[in-house]
This record gives sequence, structure tokens and C-alpha cells, in this order.
Amino acid sequence: MKSINPYLHFMGNASAAMKFYKSVFGGEFATFQRFGDIPGGEKMSEEDQAKLIHASLPIGGGNLIMATDSLESMGQTVVPGNNFHIVVHTDSEEETDILFAKLSNGGEIEMPLNRTFWGAYFGMCRDKFGIQWMINFDVPKTTKPIV
Repeated sequence: MKSINPYLHFMGNASAAMKFYKSVFGGEFATFQRFGDIPGGEKMSEEDQAKLIHASLPIGGGNLIMATDSLESMGQTVVPGNNFHIVVHTDSEEETDILFAKLSNGGEIEMPLNRTFWGAYFGMCRDKFGIQWMINFDVPKTTKPIV
């Protein structure tokens, strides 16, 4: 396992929150991507296109704070308790499969493991205790991502 990091969810103010965290911790964003920048993003409302799909801020020691905006247009809401995921970055697809199967056992699969447009093997689940997890393996660049 490479690392475990928090992934925060906001209702339209992820950009402001991440800029605040940058002012606190310093550094530069590794990623700051809006919904309008992704494949199919042009089909979204201008309001949703302007929101963050993913931001990551390195904060030292291989740690990141990551964030996204939840979209009301997709039926998403944020309340205390569902406003974060714990992200596990794995070393292989096999490790990803094992951890995902164990964490989702008795819980709920929110997004099945699959290859993504950003070049990862990724899935989301909620364990039997209600904790939300994202399991992510960055597929080597020699392997073609799904688009």
C-alpha cells in the first residue's frame, strides 16, 4: 500500500476550501480540475462545469488533501458523515481487488472497480460501519486508460 489520504466533499465551495488549505499548509496544487475539463463535461450546466471534480494538494511526507464538489444536479448532497472518503492508494490491481472486496463485504459498493478516464483502476464503497472508501491503483502509463 502506498498511502492513505482524506478526500473531502463540498457542495459548491471546494475551490474556496482548497485555496484556504493551500494558504494554511503552503505548497502548490498537483491537480485542480473542473467538471468542465473532463470528457462529457461540456454537456453539464455552466454552473456545474465551474465546480471542482478533483483537486489535490501535497502537504508533505507523501500526504495529500484531496477534494471534489458534490453536484445537486446528480442528486448528491453533503452532510456531516458523508463529506469525506478515505483514499487508499495501492501498489497493484491485485491488492486493489483484495482490499476492495474486504472493505465492501457486508457494506455497499458505490462504484464498482473499473478502469477510469484518468488512468486508474478505481472503486468506491461504504464498509459495514458506514465509512466511505476509495481504492485507487494508478495504472502504469504503458497500459491504455478507458476513455
